[in-house]
Amino acid sequence: MTGYLNLFDFKQKVDYKNEILAGLTVAMTMMPESLSFAILAGLPPLAGLYAAFIMGLVTAFFGGRPGMVSGGAGATVIVLISLMQSHGLDHVFAAVAMAGIFQILVGVFKLGKFIRLVPQPVMYGFVNGLAVIIFTSQFEQFKTISNGQTSWLTGMPLYIMAGLVALTIAIVLVLPKLTKAVPASLVAIIVVFGLVLGFEIDTKTVRDIASVSGGFPTFHFPAVPLNFQTLQIIFPYALIMAGVGLTESLLTLNLVDELVGNRGNGNRECIAQGSANILNGFFFGMGGCAMIAQTFVNISAGARARLSGIIAACTILLVILFGAPLIEKIPMAALTGVMIMVAIGTFEWGSFKIINKMPNKDIFVGILVALITIWLHNLALAVLIGVIISALVFAWESAKRIRARKYEDENGVKHYEIYGPLFFGSTMAFIEKFDIANDPENVVIDFKESRIADMSGIEALNKLTERYKKANKKLQLRHLSEDCRLLLKNADSVIAVNILEDPTYKLPIEVNDKS
Repeated sequence: MTGYLNLFDFKQKVDYKNEILAGLTVAMTMMPESLSFAILAGLPPLAGLYAAFIMGLVTAFFGGRPGMVSGGAGATVIVLISLMQSHGLDHVFAAVAMAGIFQILVGVFKLGKFIRLVPQPVMYGFVNGLAVIIFTSQFEQFKTISNGQTSWLTGMPLYIMAGLVALTIAIVLVLPKLTKAVPASLVAIIVVFGLVLGFEIDTKTVRDIASVSGGFPTFHFPAVPLNFQTLQIIFPYALIMAGVGLTESLLTLNLVDELVGNRGNGNRECIAQGSANILNGFFFGMGGCAMIAQTFVNISAGARARLSGIIAACTILLVILFGAPLIEKIPMAALTGVMIMVAIGTFEWGSFKIINKMPNKDIFVGILVALITIWLHNLALAVLIGVIISALVFAWESAKRIRARKYEDENGVKHYEIYGPLFFGSTMAFIEKFDIANDPENVVIDFKESRIADMSGIEALNKLTERYKKANKKLQLRHLSEDCRLLLKNADSVIAVNILEDPTYKLPIEVNDKS
């Protein structure tokens, strides 16, 4: 059953069956994860579910990427653990709301586009590291708590847990080969749920994590002093949370773009994420961002529109209000199996096929980002380090590419035709190209195939100009672009622009030597 869904300015063709079933599946996998992260941070369990509902609903309606799923994510809540321990719940909610303001500002000033600067090796490392985190985090379900001590399951409980997980994985793998009418992950959850209930199998359920029953989230202004001291406390946490949340959300958006084949709107997603986090801060939610695992569950179930996200969010709210007794009986083995398959699907197995074709520096960056993601569980830091290293490597490689073609014309003028950008990394190699002592009285540097990129380039030209002056020789710069001429407006040089050779200039510009 298909039709058109018009949500605000989006008109999308919708397969209602796929959207509804995908939304239900996403809700089932999101609830235990949001509960687990809330408990990990020392927050009330319902704070995780409220975040899943608020983030999911707001971003489904207003976000920049249909099919993306947001909720109470571990990447953002981990940032708030120390704030919760030192100052309490209200400071956490205040920090979440402030993080939302930062995220909205990023969207308003259209800074979301800078996620395009993330190189492909960093993307590989980020995705592979995240897949490993999702996979290894499922090991916690094979543990039990007794008398305050955590230990691994043994004996029959272990065999039952492993068997149910294996059954879930088998259904997810085999069912798509038979039919794609319904999401395999949802069928797996229902089948395992039915087996556990029908045969009264004693195994770990959602209830063993926390209760999911409660009321509708109510407005609550964080009870914190409205002064500069409070700002000093929450500002760094809010800034880091905003950065982590947007990094994960925009990277997830890019990944979905690749899977679906069309582009989302990063700046719109930033505004939606920020709006949702502001609401979280005032409605008892722990905040969050895009959830890559649940997004992959959604996309793999056939969802391509906004309806699935709305269904998932509303399902979570209905569970909180009415369905808790039933949902709490869902075996964790079924959800664990689904998440294991999500981890396997998330991993970029194709990166192994091209690893022998990638430059060594790209291999190093990809592995480093993956290791930092796994080791520190800090996705934003891993991506930032990867981008910085990639940028430095690019600068080093670009610095080695600056070249100069030298010749003397019939008038005895020495010409240096520069190729490659003049910037902080290439200034030393640039200056070494010139033979000031043996050059004739007139020298021309031609920038037709080059440009001055920064202040380091300007300083290098100033030094070169001074050296030619001391040698009583005349230096001219030719074919400078408009931005380069603006940068050089205070330089002690003669700038000669030839209209015939460079028709983009309206007037010739000549600055006389002040000496």
